[in-house]
Amino acid sequence: MLLPGLIYYIVFKYIPMYGVIIAFKNFNMMDGIWSSPWASPWNKHFLTFFHSPYFSQLLTNTFLISFYKLVFGMIPPIAMALLLNECRIKWFKSLIQTLTYMPHFLSWVIIYGILLALLSQSSGLLNQWLKDAGGEAIPFLTSTSYFRSILVGSEIWQNLGWGAIIYLAAISGIDPTLYEAARVDGAGRMRMIWHITLPGIRTVIIMLLILKLGHILDAGFEQIYIMYNIQVYAVADILDTWVFRTGLQQLNFSLASAVGLFKAAIGLVLVLGSNKLAKRWGEGIW
Repeated sequence: MLLPGLIYYIVFKYIPMYGVIIAFKNFNMMDGIWSSPWASPWNKHFLTFFHSPYFSQLLTNTFLISFYKLVFGMIPPIAMALLLNECRIKWFKSLIQTLTYMPHFLSWVIIYGILLALLSQSSGLLNQWLKDAGGEAIPFLTSTSYFRSILVGSEIWQNLGWGAIIYLAAISGIDPTLYEAARVDGAGRMRMIWHITLPGIRTVIIMLLILKLGHILDAGFEQIYIMYNIQVYAVADILDTWVFRTGLQQLNFSLASAVGLFKAAIGLVLVLGSNKLAKRWGEGIW
């Protein structure tokens, strides 16, 4: 039963790793990977990236956006799962679960269209209300003050239902006799949530946190590439969008591979470090 999954990871994840050597070569598509000359010095493309005038801005934007998504995106799915678990009206629970899960299947193009209809400075519904109330239109999508909040908020909205399902599955695995014993002892709903439900899903929370830390430099290329514009580059331009413009559109695949390897190395260090730290509380993944 494990064989198809193992074959998938070997073919699509491990075998392509040989392409990492592009980061240390002056890759030419006509020559191929092996025949392309080695870069001199070997870290040429890494130095090009590190010495770029945009390096600090790109790294700061990437880290901050990922950090905001991680911090503000962890609590809502847990809270939603707890609320759904406590709901005793089955049809209402199913309705809310369906409504919160549906955005997960929407592409970022559709979500941006929704945001545009709501937040556009010229024709957005929210700005129309503000102008009707005697206020001024706010450039939500082109303002450096609002753009990161919109990114994080739309990410939370899209993944709220999906995350809640994962935590609901973890809650369903908690021994029901623990709740029965708590009721006998006179514990209320909040006491049972605090002392039984949350400790019961602590392993899943830490596991998802560790996995997300490994992608701390993946701030969400598709979302940002669709939603950002030149007016918000200062707060929205991240490593992936810069690589797409500078590396891929200009066919500089070696530079793009070097940045990808840099991100992977940082992610590996964060995953190993966070897992080692979690082991102190007995909750490591391995």
